[in-house]
Amino acid sequence: MQATNHNRTAYAVGGFGAASDRRVALWGRRAEAWRQYLIKLSLICSDLLVALSSWGIAHVIQGWLGRGALWDGTFAIVASCVLAWVGLRALLGLYPGYGLSQVEELRRQTYALLATGAITTTFAMALQIQEISRLLLFSGLAGLFLLSPLMRHFVKHRMMKSGLWGKPVVILSSGEFGERVVELLNREWGLGFRPAAVFSGRPNSVKESFVCVPDDDSLGEAERLSRDHGIDTVILAMPHTRRQKLAGLVSWASLAFRHVTVIPNLDGITNSAVVARDIGGTFGVEIRHNLLDPSVRRIKRALDLAATLAGGVFILPLIAVICLLIRLESGGPVFYRAKRMGRDGKLFSCIKFRTMVLDAEATLERLLQENPQAREEYATYHKLRYDPRVTRVGRILRKASLDELPQLWNVIRGDMSLVGPRPYLPRESDDIGDTQSEILRVYPGITGPWQVDGRNQTSFAERVGMDAYYVRNWSIWLDLVILVRTAKAVLPDRGAY
Repeated sequence: MQATNHNRTAYAVGGFGAASDRRVALWGRRAEAWRQYLIKLSLICSDLLVALSSWGIAHVIQGWLGRGALWDGTFAIVASCVLAWVGLRALLGLYPGYGLSQVEELRRQTYALLATGAITTTFAMALQIQEISRLLLFSGLAGLFLLSPLMRHFVKHRMMKSGLWGKPVVILSSGEFGERVVELLNREWGLGFRPAAVFSGRPNSVKESFVCVPDDDSLGEAERLSRDHGIDTVILAMPHTRRQKLAGLVSWASLAFRHVTVIPNLDGITNSAVVARDIGGTFGVEIRHNLLDPSVRRIKRALDLAATLAGGVFILPLIAVICLLIRLESGGPVFYRAKRMGRDGKLFSCIKFRTMVLDAEATLERLLQENPQAREEYATYHKLRYDPRVTRVGRILRKASLDELPQLWNVIRGDMSLVGPRPYLPRESDDIGDTQSEILRVYPGITGPWQVDGRNQTSFAERVGMDAYYVRNWSIWLDLVILVRTAKAVLPDRGAY
């Protein structure tokens, strides 16, 4: 589909792929409905498989610890628990869960699991069932907590690769916003929104660039797509369109599409912590900054300490080996301490394994003076890809991010958190810009959004933007997502240097 004139552009995009797009056009609404049923069935079956595996593992653990055989009624309790778990996930919109970010998805999965545990315990107590093993119950629920998010991601990824995952959406936009939304949805494939067509109003002048909207022919074509191909979702990407015009488009869209999403003009404002409010019939938006809540900060601190102390025991042998290797290669101190800006701008000594030669700062000064290309690279990224100061052991440590392990001591001391913004150098204060006051509200982290979204391939300005996003949108679920994605980012060596 391609049609253009002076003020309208309508075009199909590659979200479906040619074969899939032709199939939807041929079978129409019935084919799309069956495809969505298949997606839901795949997710439900994978959840049932995870549940059976989790309870099976729990049974093995119980037998291994010598806690006795299963009681005859245990199978009924387990079956009820599995059905309640799947039912709660369905009620929370996880089948299929389109439009949910990783953070929101994890939050809903956790709520469903906690409610399942509460229901199962209440049910057992009400029937005065004493024989059910608490170890079995705890192990089964713990298995669901750990395995279900991993299985769900795996199944969605396989469906995405096969062209099954997701549902088609139509995008109505002004100017170039449509292309931006298409790029975003293709990058964030987990949301399940697959752009089928974009209708963009094209301005006749620069003055109209942000307020031009699709014409009547485009709207008619979008309505035909909804009717003939079973597309029930439209995204209005018109953040600068006048309120009266946008209200009219929303009213029209609500007649043709079941789901209407409006992208508002809230650039630079937090999004995951935004809550819609009805203020006497007037639409309002409440913006929450979770990290300003003292109780939330205490919870985050408690989780940091628990995870650090528990995990630190297992990595002590690795730390001893790294210390030995550094000492054998270059002698001198094993650890490197540098002043970094912590919470509220307070300076602290950030500890790392030494990965550079002993006179690293002097070497850097000479290099930047003598090499203009290196000076330009350092100004952009505040790092050098081929840094002559890095030792052989240091290069290995950096690629695997093992040089940051000593920062666990900073976490215990209360200078850092496991997840947070980057620990910035004092000399980088001016480069951070206006967001510095936001970023320095919280403790810096050993890992953070910069670690999982590009690492050293992002510019300094982009890393600052990621840190500001983290502070504005913080939640426990976001920390958990970043920790899991950190392991995924580090293991394949995605560009650390």
